[in-house]
Amino acid sequence: MSWKIDPAHSEVNFTVRHMMISNVRGRFENFTGTVEFDRENPALSSVDVQIEAASINTRESQRDNHLRSADFFDAENHPYLTFKSKRIELLDDAHARITGDLTIRGVTREVVLDTEFNGMSQSPWGFNSAGFSASTKINRKDWGLAWNMALETGGVLVSDDIKINIELEIIEEKVVEAV
Repeated sequence: MSWKIDPAHSEVNFTVRHMMISNVRGRFENFTGTVEFDRENPALSSVDVQIEAASINTRESQRDNHLRSADFFDAENHPYLTFKSKRIELLDDAHARITGDLTIRGVTREVVLDTEFNGMSQSPWGFNSAGFSASTKINRKDWGLAWNMALETGGVLVSDDIKINIELEIIEEKVVEAV
């Protein structure tokens, strides 16, 4: 069954090391997608998400503008980051590994999302929702996000590793269309 992402109750966040001494967090404000969620056999489910690169928000406008530039996401020429699942490996009733293609700046690489099913609920308005948490770690250079600056004291300004955390609430599509 088709489900839509509920953007009011979902988040795409990331964490990166700054100057090798602190973690900086950010998020993407705008994203859409669908989930084909098979309740009877979750391994047959699929995920397809589009994230607007220009919607990046680290709470620092100068940094956000730099991240939108050709040094990083090149949002003008590559307006979307996408994720399309390829397979789902169930680990138990609440945990799975979702393997899929992550495309950034026109470069596609396979990633694995460690995913937790948080349950289902019927809202007071009568529609069904399901919740998931997912995380992964990627090396930004694998997608051509290579800009950096060496520090006088050693190390670099931005770490290569990026931690991605996703909170996803989905709503049955047939209900979304009727609302």
